[in-house]
Amino acid sequence: MHFEEDDVLLRIYIGENDRYRGRPAYEQIVLKARELKLSGATVVRGIMGFGYHSHMHSANVLTLSNDLPIVIEIVDKEEKIDQLMPFLDEMLIEGLVTKETVHVARYQARKD
Repeated sequence: MHFEEDDVLLRIYIGENDRYRGRPAYEQIVLKARELKLSGATVVRGIMGFGYHSHMHSANVLTLSNDLPIVIEIVDKEEKIDQLMPFLDEMLIEGLVTKETVHVARYQARKD
């Protein structure tokens, strides 16, 4: 495996019930990333977690949380990631955002 380049991994931690302009915040973030032509975005729904206020969120039937943790991951060049940051500053009320350098090896379908 050959790592071709260094990119930035942006992770956004929010709650499933977080909303922006009447729609789920995670959906709005992905749509904005697509509008900005970032390379891609993945939304992962957690089964358990807690945040700043230490309130437990869980998919456990006995707990019945309807605000599970959501993580949005985006990998792209730093200058592309930076284009998304003003939107996040505007829309996020609570959450956590991290940026880290990652080594990237891209795999694409081959034409045989």
